[in-house]
Amino acid sequence: MTPWVVLDTAPIPGTAGHLRLLQRGHEFSIQIGHNELMNSRLSGSEEALATLSAARIGGRAGARILVGGYGMGFTLRAALDALQADATLVVAELVPAVLAWGRGPLAHIAKDALSDPRVEAREADVVALIRSASRAYDAILLDVDNGPEGLTRADNDRLYDAGGLAAARGALRPGGVLAVWSAHSDPAFTQRLARAGFEVEAVPVRAGRGRGARHTVWLAARPEGGR
Repeated sequence: MTPWVVLDTAPIPGTAGHLRLLQRGHEFSIQIGHNELMNSRLSGSEEALATLSAARIGGRAGARILVGGYGMGFTLRAALDALQADATLVVAELVPAVLAWGRGPLAHIAKDALSDPRVEAREADVVALIRSASRAYDAILLDVDNGPEGLTRADNDRLYDAGGLAAARGALRPGGVLAVWSAHSDPAFTQRLARAGFEVEAVPVRAGRGRGARHTVWLAARPEGGR
């Protein structure tokens, strides 16, 4: 079997951990320790995060979307393909090297999504962008860490606790959608979203396109008439 080759490593801000970018033939993997965070062969659930959200907000003119976590660009690419030409997509990526990989060795995987003129890529913590916004986004797509329970960075829990969900709700326009990707289902998180004032649906999706492990995408809508 062709061995994995480490192409690059990158520190994760605020932790002692590092991300590793590996390649084996035409396959790429991003890992932390012995845990694989994403693989270029499996994009289905990340794409679903974008397409399900785009379907919820419909054909809103001038839609503004916040994407938390770039990864390999699957979510961003799917969102660009699903949204109208006048949409704006703000990508918040905490690890600068991940954006560098997206413009370099991984650019072809997402069809050079970061070069699309609709994209604003920021080396920033998505938590800070959410907390500084008020009714600024039609959708917030979070593919940060492994889901509501942090794996790579404990601070990511701030996205998913009561305070983080309240901030996300405040950052959405009425009728906007908070979409959260997770490697696992979590009924307690579904309840937490409901307590935060969202109309919630937990959607099971496959890691690959119709195959692979079962992942979960939560679609949490801010009600049209709510405060």
